[in-house]
Amino acid sequence: MTTFTGQTLAEQVRHFVDTRIIPREAELAAEHDGASQLSDQLAQEARQAGLSGLFFPDALGGEIATLGDYLPVAFEEGRSEFAPAILGADLTVDAHMLHRFGSPLIHERFAKPLAAGLTVAGYAMSEPDRSGSVPATLAFDARKAADGWCLNGRKWFICRSGRAQFFTVVARTAEDSLSMLLVPADTPGFTYEGGLNILGYWQGQGALSFDQVRIPFSYLLGREGQGRQVMQSRLLLGRMLRSAHWIGLARRCSELMHARIHSPRGSLIPLADKQLVRARVYDVYRAIASAEGLLQTAAAGYDRGETDSIAVNVAKLAASDALSRAVDSAIQVHGAEGLGDGLPLARIHALARATHILDGADEALVSSIGRELLRESAVGDAPEVRYA
Repeated sequence: MTTFTGQTLAEQVRHFVDTRIIPREAELAAEHDGASQLSDQLAQEARQAGLSGLFFPDALGGEIATLGDYLPVAFEEGRSEFAPAILGADLTVDAHMLHRFGSPLIHERFAKPLAAGLTVAGYAMSEPDRSGSVPATLAFDARKAADGWCLNGRKWFICRSGRAQFFTVVARTAEDSLSMLLVPADTPGFTYEGGLNILGYWQGQGALSFDQVRIPFSYLLGREGQGRQVMQSRLLLGRMLRSAHWIGLARRCSELMHARIHSPRGSLIPLADKQLVRARVYDVYRAIASAEGLLQTAAAGYDRGETDSIAVNVAKLAASDALSRAVDSAIQVHGAEGLGDGLPLARIHALARATHILDGADEALVSSIGRELLRESAVGDAPEVRYA
C-alpha cells in the first residue's frame, strides 16, 4: 500500500474534482451517450492520476488503510454528484464485499476486473410490490437446479443498473433465509428494463427482471443463507461512505451560498447584514460540523472492528439532514436563480431529498435507533443512556 497521507490525497482529489469534473457537470447530467463517454474518459484520467478506488482493499490496489484516514478524501470526492462514479468511489463497498466474502474464483472473475476499472458492479436488493428494502418482505426467488442456481423475479431502484456488468443480487434461497448471488448482466434471461427518474432527474436508478436466469453454484457470495450478515456489513459501510459524500456535497452548497452572499449582487442588498441570512449560515455550519463529528465517531468504531449500528445510522441521518439544509439555504439565498438549470442546486436538491429514503428511510432508522437505545438503557438497576 502506497504511503500517502489522507490529507495529501484529499488535496489532489479536490483539484481533480474542481478542475476536471465540476466544469463539465452540465455535460455529465445530459441523458445521452455523450455523457457516458465523457464519464468514462474522466474515469480513465482519474486512474492514470492514481486517484481511483482509493479506499479499495489493499489487495485490490487501495491507497488508504483506514476509514478515518479516508474521510477527508471522501469529503472531496463528494463535492460533485458525478465524482464518486468517476473516481471509482461508488464501487468501494462492492470491492470490500467481494474481497471479504468472495471465493478465489470470485476474486479472479469479479473483484480483480472491478478494481482494474474494467467492470462496474450493481447491487440489487429492493423489489416492487414489497415494503421497500425490508429483508423480511423480499420475495426474489433462487432455487437450486442440477447445474446451478435458477433465479426469477424483479428488482427496482437499483444504482448503476444501466451500466453494470454484474450485480450482487439478494435472493431468497429458502423460506427463511437469504443469500447473495453474483449475476453477470449478459446472462440469458436477465433484462435491464430501463431507468427510473428520481424527482424528475436521472440519477442512475433502474429496474431489472430475471426470467429463468441460471448461474453456477460458485457465484454464491459468502455462504448459503448468509445473506443477512453480508447485507448488514454492506449497509453499515455503505451508509458511512454515502454520508461522507453527502457531507462533501453539503460543503460545496455552503460554499456556493457564501459566494453568493459576498458577490457584487449579494452586496447590493446587502445579504451579509440580514439576520435571517446569518441564521442560515449558522444553521448550515452547525449541521455540517455535527454530521462530520458523528461520522468520524462511527468511522473510528469501524476501524477498531466494532459494529455500532447506532453510531452509523445517527451519522447517516445527520449527513442527510446537513445536505438538505445546505442546499435549501443555498437555493433560498440565490433566489429564483437557484431554481434554474444554470446552477447545480436544483439537481442537488433532488438528490438531497432522495437521501432521506435511499440507504434506509429516516423513519426506519429513527425507529431502529430508538429501539436499540431503549434496549441498552433497560439493562441493569441504574439505566443510563450512552453517548458517542
